Amino acid sequence: MSGGRLAGKVCLITGAGSGMGAEATVRFAREGALVAACDMNLEAARRVAQAAEAAGGKAIAVAMNVSREADVAEGVRAAVKAYGKIDVLYNNAGIFPSDDRSVTDTEEKVWDNVLSVNVKGVYLVCKHGIPELLAVGGGSIINVASFVALVGCSVPQDAYTASKGAVIALTKSLAVQYGPRGIRSNAICPGPIETPLLTAWLFKEPAEKAKRLNRIPMGRFGKPEDIVNMALYLASDESRWTNGAALVVDGGITSNYF
Repeated sequence: MSGGRLAGKVCLITGAGSGMGAEATVRFAREGALVAACDMNLEAARRVAQAAEAAGGKAIAVAMNVSREADVAEGVRAAVKAYGKIDVLYNNAGIFPSDDRSVTDTEEKVWDNVLSVNVKGVYLVCKHGIPELLAVGGGSIINVASFVALVGCSVPQDAYTASKGAVIALTKSLAVQYGPRGIRSNAICPGPIETPLLTAWLFKEPAEKAKRLNRIPMGRFGKPEDIVNMALYLASDESRWTNGAALVVDGGITSNYF
């Protein structure tokens, strides 16, 4: 679509094959963005890109494992080759394995895998994507963190929590480094969102589901669009003076004492 809040902006979205990434791909395309839908599952990325095209937008599918530098570098090149530039880096890809628990009972390989995807992936996309943003005079970096980076949890997922805390810290560092050069960097901290990442295990455990749901003042888990609405603002020129923020979209869970 030629009009819309993101008209003409080229947006690279990681983890685009499902959940919030899929929602963002279609929504951004509807708002006029030219989207590079990146996912390690290329077929899933293709389905999402086709959905974006069917909605009247523009999108290409890109194979990318964000924990592998060669994949990320090639994915950035593919986006630039297709569209001529990149304006927005949307670091959405992340993992949340069920065997990530406390530091005392999480296997080293689980820890390493979570940090590799959730933190190293952001580093690599920024490493290869920031030069493209600089080439067009600036842009927007959107990093998906989590509410668990802001509060402790009696049902820990310590690798995930540590990774998302690192994402917030990195976001603030990028905001200071590159703000003077026209790049704004912000993090979104979602509460529990109904995506395959969460529902694959949590919704199979009624007690665990109820335990988390009872903490949310709004009385429901978030929907992918709840987060994408914030991302749309951050990708658009409406957020031109928003930089270095960790924006909490969690239904009030981090405000709930009892």
